[in-house]
Amino acid sequence: MAALLETRELTKRFGGLVATGGVDLSIEPGEIRGLIGPNGAGKTTLVNLIAGLYPPDAGDIRLDGQSLVGLRPHAIARRGLVRSFQVGRLFGNMSVRENLLLPYLAQSGGSDAGAAQVRAARFLDLTRLGALADAPAKTLSGGQRALLQVVAGFMAPGLKCYVLDEPFAGINPTIKDAIIDLIEQENQASRITFIIVSHEMAIVRRLCRRVTVMVEGRIAAEGTLDEVAARGDVLAAYLGRGWT
Repeated sequence: MAALLETRELTKRFGGLVATGGVDLSIEPGEIRGLIGPNGAGKTTLVNLIAGLYPPDAGDIRLDGQSLVGLRPHAIARRGLVRSFQVGRLFGNMSVRENLLLPYLAQSGGSDAGAAQVRAARFLDLTRLGALADAPAKTLSGGQRALLQVVAGFMAPGLKCYVLDEPFAGINPTIKDAIIDLIEQENQASRITFIIVSHEMAIVRRLCRRVTVMVEGRIAAEGTLDEVAARGDVLAAYLGRGWT
């Protein structure tokens, strides 16, 4: 099967630091891939390269066979790839519903507001945020803001690949379950592909049949979570403590 998303020899340097060094990554359509590794391994840099926040120093990034190198994040989003952030980026004075409508209307050029409303209503219902639809986003709890940010990414028209950077960090189990359910449902119903950066191994085990381990800016291992956890180098670098 042809890859939906792939990187080839992807390299990014910050001064003398090689943040990613020749990363080759291949993600199949409809896959939920875990991206794990110790702090400073280069995971967020890789995500930022894929989403267009950083230009690579070398290498290529392809979505559906077309290069994304040189494109700005909004242009990459229009091609069907979006990302979330570890720190929520919402418009606090706008309502929950407006925060959902904005990405759809921005990427569609403001066309088809009716379709945007229908899509927003569906996600408000799925995530049980409907009762808060008209509340300002700044009044939400931290977990609700995290959930809203994840849902806003699903509003992108033509979404093919969603990159989630630590979506479960610092939120309560109820919100975590809501995000997990949403990922599973949209993956099954719409064949959306996911890359999930997370330190929460129990959730990675549940969602991801295959994981990629990064260590010091390079891919150290790929396989099931159990397969990579059995490797001594991976255990030494990351999974040696707190393994469950």
